[in-house]
Amino acid sequence: MTYCFEPVGVIRSPFREKFGIPRQPSLAASARSRLELLPPYDHPDTVRGLAAFSHVWIQFVFHDTAQRGWTPLVRPPRLGGNARIGVFASRATHRPNPIGLSLVELLDIDTRGGVALILGGADLMDGTPVLDIKPYISFVESRPDARCGFVDGPPPCLTVTWSEHAASQAAGLGLTSGEETLINEVLAQDPRPAYQDDPEREYGVTLFNYNIRFRIADNTAQVIEILHATQN
Repeated sequence: MTYCFEPVGVIRSPFREKFGIPRQPSLAASARSRLELLPPYDHPDTVRGLAAFSHVWIQFVFHDTAQRGWTPLVRPPRLGGNARIGVFASRATHRPNPIGLSLVELLDIDTRGGVALILGGADLMDGTPVLDIKPYISFVESRPDARCGFVDGPPPCLTVTWSEHAASQAAGLGLTSGEETLINEVLAQDPRPAYQDDPEREYGVTLFNYNIRFRIADNTAQVIEILHATQN
């Protein structure tokens, strides 16, 4: 049997590409996203009562990687990118049905000219189609004693520094404190593929409308350049 679904909304977020997105929700707590509901779901009645909840489950489509299909075994970054586990023992994007589930903070609901949910800590790419929204209920869905397999805690947190050149560029661009905080949070998670550890290699990530170039060595991520995305 085949089932057909349509998005109820779309995500607008500072994450413009898959690279750099935190691997779990809430790891970059300062990330602010906007979930815009689509017609006919953009009526205030659809979210009546939702403001009483502090967090929501977002069910979404891995739209950027869906065309690549799936494999029965995947290589989680937490295991160094080499060990294989079953796709259903992971949160990999390459799944038989390319759907994901994220628990995010509900900061506000905007019902001026439609309906939009303002979300905190979402790990969702800009343009992500959303299939469903459900309120989070802590007394049935929080299990502090649950076993978490190979995911035994949060990822390591790198120190983040800015070169004088990058700091000068950021000042010239008028980078806000919130934008700088999110850039630091993303780089502190070490977004590199798990199998790459070349301290001389430069990496680039697009956040907001900026291209950020950085290096990682000795547990420190250094921003070496930041430009408007259109300048790259």
